[in-house]
Amino acid sequence: MKKLYKRISIMSLVVGVLAASLASSPAPVHADIVWDHWQKAEALVAGGNEAEAVTHWQFLADHYASSGEWENAALFYGKLASYFDVTGDYEQAIPDYELENEYWVKAGRDWGAVKLQRADQIRTTVELYRQERDQSAIRELTVPPNGKLAKFEPAFGTYLGMYAEQDPKVGNTFSKTESVYGKKHAIYLAYAHWGQNFPAMYAKRAKDAGGALQIAWEPDDGLDPVADGAYLRKWAQDAKAAGIPIFLRFAGEMNGAWVKWHGNPAQYIAKFRMLHDVFAAEAPNVAMVWSPGDVPANDIDPYYPGDDYVDWVGVSLYIEPYENGDPSLPSMLATSNVERLTRLYNTYSDRKPLMLSETGVPHYQHTAGEDFTEWAKLNLQRLYEIMPYKYPRLKAITYFNVNQGMNNAKNDYSLSSSSDVQNYYSKLIANPYLLSKVSDSAQPADGVGYVPVDADHQSFTKKNKFVPFIKIPEVYIGKVEYILNGRVIAAQTELPYGLEMRAGEVPEGSVLQIRVLNKAGKQVSLRTFGISSQVSVEIDGKDQVFEQAPAIVNGSTLTPLRAIFEAMGAKVEYEAATRTVNAKKGNTTVRLTLDQKTVYVNGKAVQLEEPARLVNGYTLAPARFVGETFGGKVAWDGSSRTVTISTK
Repeated sequence: MKKLYKRISIMSLVVGVLAASLASSPAPVHADIVWDHWQKAEALVAGGNEAEAVTHWQFLADHYASSGEWENAALFYGKLASYFDVTGDYEQAIPDYELENEYWVKAGRDWGAVKLQRADQIRTTVELYRQERDQSAIRELTVPPNGKLAKFEPAFGTYLGMYAEQDPKVGNTFSKTESVYGKKHAIYLAYAHWGQNFPAMYAKRAKDAGGALQIAWEPDDGLDPVADGAYLRKWAQDAKAAGIPIFLRFAGEMNGAWVKWHGNPAQYIAKFRMLHDVFAAEAPNVAMVWSPGDVPANDIDPYYPGDDYVDWVGVSLYIEPYENGDPSLPSMLATSNVERLTRLYNTYSDRKPLMLSETGVPHYQHTAGEDFTEWAKLNLQRLYEIMPYKYPRLKAITYFNVNQGMNNAKNDYSLSSSSDVQNYYSKLIANPYLLSKVSDSAQPADGVGYVPVDADHQSFTKKNKFVPFIKIPEVYIGKVEYILNGRVIAAQTELPYGLEMRAGEVPEGSVLQIRVLNKAGKQVSLRTFGISSQVSVEIDGKDQVFEQAPAIVNGSTLTPLRAIFEAMGAKVEYEAATRTVNAKKGNTTVRLTLDQKTVYVNGKAVQLEEPARLVNGYTLAPARFVGETFGGKVAWDGSSRTVTISTK
């Protein structure tokens, strides 16, 4: 059974060391002005006037940074950051925390990691993601640069996974998951231990549920007993006989001192590579998952076995209200699960798909006896909506569905122990982007992916769902307002956040603003996004995808001529010398010259309301003319900005 191991509070360690360091005076070699600033700052602090000490701290921080005295630079940037943090000037505190970390690193210390965590906690974030149906645009983000997907990797979308054994409503009968949560899950998690037989019962239960199995295989006696031999070969052969995809997570969280297989990266790499080779030979249905914990971050990379030996990169990533389940330690409520993945993602996602091998968001904390349902819902949305969109190479999420009671971190991660949380989870995972079946190159049944709303992904067609990622230092959000071209079109006070807009509501060059208010009703953020809609074309009910989008010019809708003519069965030729298009289908011929309103259909002159023109190398012509010339019937839906052409 998986345990969450207690970790030493970095903050407690750093505070003691900083206090001792600051007790000393600057060395005599410093100029008198430095000593004067130091003394004045200490006197002001002693008199309870930290605000006036800021100027002196800033001088000292800049001085020590410029002179290469990294520890003193870190100490004074830390004092500045803490002051601005306490006074609520978060925009100033964040860069000071980042500078503090930078100088601790230069001093050869890792004490700044906790300060970076605090910077993330107080950083206001408003990002926006939207649906995308263009497969090429989706795959540009979700497929690795080399274009080769890993074993069992979906083309896009994220596998749903769950550890269900301690869920009283599911247990080891994994097939119950659909009736309890409204949807089948793709992956079920089981734990195994070196020296024990392959967990065949769990594999059968996963197969009965139509799912794959993730196995956390743990060498409880360390790595020395792990060797090639009859036991390993039999285990691998049994894995093959299971007949389902298996994600094998061997010796996870190896970067943490709480496991017995920590401490010797070279040995770990050798054992992992040996296992890879055995399973490659004996069990091709096994994908090798290398899965550290998200902390300690600085001890992850030395354990990486290499691209040739890893199919997926996983991570154990939990968030909790109190560190180690201890309410006497600083609150962790402002910590978001989103930022916790950034470093690992940026390091490995261009080479390997990522999975959250284990993750959880508690809705109740047993030590404190506190209910955190609202906080859990906030972070569950981030887990199942924001993280798959922000990190498009995050291809699997396995939820640790356990009520720990008073054990370990003392959190209730269980989904079914709260009807509110259970229903909310079911609502989130109904999204087709979250996949229920493991297969190579899988993708959502509706073909819809998600992209960030930025300079490259502003335009959409027909109707679109927009999902914001919002994080504020106050943690809890009071209201989210959506302002389109200066007018409030929607406001939300309940999770999950997001709205749908139709293309007809969003003309080219529109501006969408997201205004965020805290629980006190104070505006804490206003973020502006440029968005536009595009004209879409359907032929006999099928959406058409064009390399050059249609456009509206002087009130006329222009559509790609060649693509539509050929979709309707016509043959098209272009005479570059005369800039003329000739098209023919059956007994009907068309001759059209660019930038001229007169065209000829079967030799008879016809006037266009707007001349055809060349746009980015593609000929666009009025939609009604293009659709009706070869016998189609054309209609226009203004609400979705869609041209429909019927040829039947």
